[in-house]
Amino acid sequence: MIKITFPDGTVKEFAKGTTAFEIATSISPRLAADSLAASVNGRTVDMTLPIEEDASIKFYKWEDAEGKHAFWHTSSHLLAEALESLYPGIKFGIGPAIENGFYYDVDCPTPITEGDLQTIENKMIELARQKEELIRREVAKEEALKTFTEKGDQYKVELISDLEDGTISFYTNGAFTDLCRGPHLPNTGFIKAIKLLSVAGAYWRGNEKNKMLTRIYGISFPKKSMLDEYLQMLEEAKKRDHRKLGKDLELFTFSQRVGQGLPLWLPKGTALRDRLEQFLRQVQKAHGYQQVITPPIGNKELYVTSGHYAKYGKDSFQPIKTPIEGEEYFLKPMNCPHHCEIYRSKPRSYKDLPVRLAEFGTVCRYEQSGELHGLTRVRSFTQDDAHLFCRPDQLLQEFERVIDIVLYIFRTLKFDNYTAQVSLRDKTNHEKYIGSDENWEKAEQAIIQAAEEKGLKTVVEYGEAAFYGPKLDFMVKDAIGRSWQLGTIQVDYNLPERFDLTYKGADDKLHRPIMIHRAPFGSMERFVAVLLEHTAGKFPLWLSPDQVVVLPISEKFNDYAEQVVEYLNKNDVRAMIDDRNEKIGRKIRDNELKRIPYLLIVGEKESAEGLVSVRAQGEGDKGQMTMEAFKELILDQVKSEIEANKLKA
Repeated sequence: MIKITFPDGTVKEFAKGTTAFEIATSISPRLAADSLAASVNGRTVDMTLPIEEDASIKFYKWEDAEGKHAFWHTSSHLLAEALESLYPGIKFGIGPAIENGFYYDVDCPTPITEGDLQTIENKMIELARQKEELIRREVAKEEALKTFTEKGDQYKVELISDLEDGTISFYTNGAFTDLCRGPHLPNTGFIKAIKLLSVAGAYWRGNEKNKMLTRIYGISFPKKSMLDEYLQMLEEAKKRDHRKLGKDLELFTFSQRVGQGLPLWLPKGTALRDRLEQFLRQVQKAHGYQQVITPPIGNKELYVTSGHYAKYGKDSFQPIKTPIEGEEYFLKPMNCPHHCEIYRSKPRSYKDLPVRLAEFGTVCRYEQSGELHGLTRVRSFTQDDAHLFCRPDQLLQEFERVIDIVLYIFRTLKFDNYTAQVSLRDKTNHEKYIGSDENWEKAEQAIIQAAEEKGLKTVVEYGEAAFYGPKLDFMVKDAIGRSWQLGTIQVDYNLPERFDLTYKGADDKLHRPIMIHRAPFGSMERFVAVLLEHTAGKFPLWLSPDQVVVLPISEKFNDYAEQVVEYLNKNDVRAMIDDRNEKIGRKIRDNELKRIPYLLIVGEKESAEGLVSVRAQGEGDKGQMTMEAFKELILDQVKSEIEANKLKA
């Protein structure tokens, strides 16, 4: 017999070899029917896996991320089975579950296009209805290599060659067998609704030197109604796509001549960014931050010292060589090593701490071309970066004050639905992290305690920490329910060690400060992209690049329209004129599509009496008023938008 411990602390005995499905059935047939995977001693496994020793257990349903992962992972195998039956000789790369759905990379002798997706989808539905079991089998490396060598699938052979003997498993559903760790659904019958979304190209293993494979994206659900809702959300997402809105609103552009992943900010986009920066600068000033500026490159030795070169050097832009033999520089991939050197620039006392250094620092990282996506994945971006150097007795308070800043930003910009992810290091594999276990444990506990004291809704994710320290990542849901990672706070005991940072304590001895990394926006590029999609381009009034557009009814009222624009601009209201020779109805439609908050229509009566006819975005006509009254309306609205969420310093 073995002892099984449930999440509520209850312990029950079962026969050795009992499966998670059988345990769930003993509690409730409904629980067994709804459970897609299980956690056994912290490891996510198939519901059909026999349990051979005492264990803690937890069941995952569709509502759980682990449940969706198993569901979509199985769906990728179902896709592969359908492809193998439809395209003899096809070869398979990888087919993982992703945040929303799944994909499979394939090398097909016959090109697969968007027009083929419906046929493949129909075959998947046919196979799913057969309720094929997902059967796991442990396989010796020699047998695994032989299996896929005989099939002529060089991609699987390459993957197997990198694995250790004793760690390899196959899964079989119907006529299809795949190399896979799992976990999977008990059978394909759980999958009731499928939609293959797109076909794209993807280099094998993300390397541009390798062959381009065909990547097929899809999503699946346990109910058709869920798929219908998702497809409606996709239609809304297309309307909100920041790449389209960015072009329509003239915020940013890209140029092949400048280079892939290198955004060019247009005047209106630059004005938007400037206001976001000024907003955060004011908050930081109230909290004792000092602005600094660091150069766009750094000596290779700087990043060797920080550890970034060892971790990311091969994925960075290639080094810049100088006329001096052996001297190399890198485009700045992060700001923290530079800020460490600023801290080191003079002796520090315990009375000086905390030192809070902030910079809107532009960094460069070489992302693969296939991973670039609008402003959300670029090769050059600006972080709203800051690094705080504090004493151990200050750590908790400083961390909590950073949380306050992040939440203030979310409130002001109406990001109301968020979860704080406590990102810790992997429980077993510590090789990818630097620093002592003792320091890691202290850093992790500080984050957990701060999140608890602030009453944050949290989830814990192991293996998601930065290589130098754990972090608190803010996962935000936008207006149509998509999740984005915005804002991060990290505790770091390691860079102060590597840079030999010190301060003189009250005992007249040298001590090591603790470092907090934080970026409430994350990066200006990604934040603007998410904000665009969250608001559908309808920014709050204080942030809008153009708050007002003045529309003269005909050319003879252009002079008066210019007077209105001049008056408003002199009084801190951002206004422009649309003096095109178009009918007023066309001007109204065009400017509403540009999401300009207020339209002022001026004609004979307005010019004669010094008035403006006001039209509000999405609300229609607001009547006539004087220029002064309208100016006060705008300034009061801007003030109330900020004051409503004011952060207490």
